[in-house]
Amino acid sequence: MTLLASPSISDSPPKTFRMNNDQILRANRQTYDAMADARNPLCQPAKDSELADPLGTLDPLGWLGKSIKGLRVLCLAAGGGRQSSLYAAAGANVTVVDLSPAMLELDRQVAAARNLSLRILETSMEDLSMLKAAEFDIVAQPVSTCYVRNIGVVFEQVARVLRAGGIYVSQHKNPISLQASPESAADGSYPIQHTYYRDTPVPPPKHTSATANRLRENGAVEFLHRWEQIIGGMCRAGFSIEDLVEPVHAKRDALPGSFAHRAQFIAPYVRIKARRQASGGQAASDDGGSKLWIPD
Repeated sequence: MTLLASPSISDSPPKTFRMNNDQILRANRQTYDAMADARNPLCQPAKDSELADPLGTLDPLGWLGKSIKGLRVLCLAAGGGRQSSLYAAAGANVTVVDLSPAMLELDRQVAAARNLSLRILETSMEDLSMLKAAEFDIVAQPVSTCYVRNIGVVFEQVARVLRAGGIYVSQHKNPISLQASPESAADGSYPIQHTYYRDTPVPPPKHTSATANRLRENGAVEFLHRWEQIIGGMCRAGFSIEDLVEPVHAKRDALPGSFAHRAQFIAPYVRIKARRQASGGQAASDDGGSKLWIPD
């Protein structure tokens, strides 16, 4: 099946042009507050079965090593009671940051119910000024960078608070997934609706459906970031990329128009492992040596 350009579709509703950063933050905070209050599927604490093997749940690829006990972990833009509880259950010293007070309330509830120790901070991923430089060994960020206009600012903030040799694990919405229609066309294709080179928010889906609700958060203001901004931005902020995967959500027998059917043609997300470089253009390994050579 093909991805078709649809130039006739409007790319920028007038109201998005007038939104400043405070308005964007307010809209996204309200969206996630509402999702948390409604116990949206994206706002569900970890299950008992997942907490029984927290590191296996968090890190099936083994990016974080055999143990994270005692490590300092920042769960960035990761409220909702899931990420923080899993990292804490795995033995890490956890700080969770989120823009939404309702999402952070779920973290407080889970911590109290599970007797977990968490540091909880309400702030934007674009402003981590309350955190110390090189304070963390790991920064873990679920899908959330789509909510900021300038992704480079986020990477700079993460680089500052992560120690040399520290690991940054982040997930992002695949750029083409934000370009393409959530719904299938009559021929079963998923037409490209939105431009790639853009600095305005991606318009919301025109129709509500189960697939659209999986791909886009209703009411949120989202930005498409190009690959050069995601990968290049990390490198420019002082990271070396060590691995990249596209989590598989496709199912061969999925019904046309469903989330799993669309994922056969467009991977919705990408997951990246990056390491904070030490001075001199090298990424320090845990033993202080160089794990990855970076050209000057």
